[in-house]
Amino acid sequence: MGNALVTDFYELNMAASYLRHKMTGTATFSLFCRRLPDSRGFLVATGLEDSLRFLEDFAFDEADLEYLARIGFAEDDLRRFRSLRFTGDVWAVPEGTMVFADEPLLEVTSPIAEAQLVETYLLNQCTFQTAIATKAARCRIAAGGRIDIADFSIRRTHGVEAGNAVARLSAMCGFVGTSNVEAARRFDLRPSGTMAHSYVEAFDDELDAFVTFATDFPDQATLLVDTYDTMAGVAHAVTAIRALGLEDRAAVRLDSGDVANLARQTRQCLDAAGLDKVRIFVSGGLDEHDLARFIAEGVPIDAVGIGTRLGVSDDAPYLDTAYKLVEYAARPVVKLSAGKATLPGPKQVFRAPGMRDTIACRDESPPDRAVPLLELVMTDGKRVRDTPTLAAIRSHFESQLRDLPDEARSLVSPVVPVAAMSNTLRNLDDEVRRRYSLVGPAKQEG
Repeated sequence: MGNALVTDFYELNMAASYLRHKMTGTATFSLFCRRLPDSRGFLVATGLEDSLRFLEDFAFDEADLEYLARIGFAEDDLRRFRSLRFTGDVWAVPEGTMVFADEPLLEVTSPIAEAQLVETYLLNQCTFQTAIATKAARCRIAAGGRIDIADFSIRRTHGVEAGNAVARLSAMCGFVGTSNVEAARRFDLRPSGTMAHSYVEAFDDELDAFVTFATDFPDQATLLVDTYDTMAGVAHAVTAIRALGLEDRAAVRLDSGDVANLARQTRQCLDAAGLDKVRIFVSGGLDEHDLARFIAEGVPIDAVGIGTRLGVSDDAPYLDTAYKLVEYAARPVVKLSAGKATLPGPKQVFRAPGMRDTIACRDESPPDRAVPLLELVMTDGKRVRDTPTLAAIRSHFESQLRDLPDEARSLVSPVVPVAAMSNTLRNLDDEVRRRYSLVGPAKQEG
């Protein structure tokens, strides 16, 4: 099955026109974020693996071509599309890398029609996944290593595949499990879950519900205690846990109300009953700001499920990403539109200690003590290395998180590091801008 119609209509028109006019020169497009949302001090670059898979499989099948014929594409266009594959190179930062405004997440270099047609998919995946991974990373920062976090987002994400992506990205950022069983299978994650209020309501007696569930699943006995009266539910949980000898492996879950205050009361009740090893799990519309408050106030919470606000990155649900032509047929190009200007030419980002970045031309040498962020990950339409494991990506993310400056990791009013521009890139930008000013509209005389 082809995937080439996962694109915007105008991409097809432009590609057809390029091919009609034998514009087959090599183009480089750069995918970057123009500016970060006000609440974000960094972004976690992701979406690369799905993008590479798409590029490797890129093709029009006969059903695609039949549809394009119905909507008006000429037979010659269809003939050219039929044989089209992605044959280019991709430079990209590894997944899990912290990036900032104007820094390329990836760059595509290929014949221009190919690079044009893949724009939509690459933007879709990199934009969504980077937004979600950044939200997950902020949750990790807020938890401070003191609260385990599980992904509970699947029922509220914008589609099932989005839910699967959230599970993978949250695991990459250090979440301990996911409620999404298919994602757990697909990515070898730990499935995580408790029980619903409906289970408790299905029994005539709350205690009977707890005993039945804990008997059936003694190693997964997290008892939801707030269906009726929360503290009465805690008392019933205590009875069930002690009756079944689950003192060292059970948990209780709070899902509504003032969970901070209820967690304090619950901890007191559990400790008084000698159940100091029973964990408290909370959920219910939480995000990184709630986690930070719990930590600051010393709320006795052991684990948390983060759902809706993670799954849609609710406070920053989109990023101002762009995929722009920066070179065609060895000619550097720029866009000069107000507020949307671009920098010319293929690029590299050099990172010095402290995440002090410099955006440079790709063929420049790195400054002292700096390392390049973008790596060649695909050439001639094929990956140049094996797909990294999720564990390897998580390890890279952890190292990036450790190096992130304190002012950038702040959850409120963060200070975003600003990349410098190399002298070579600045000179190239000036040169290209002058060229376009000379060929622009003639100045009015008099």
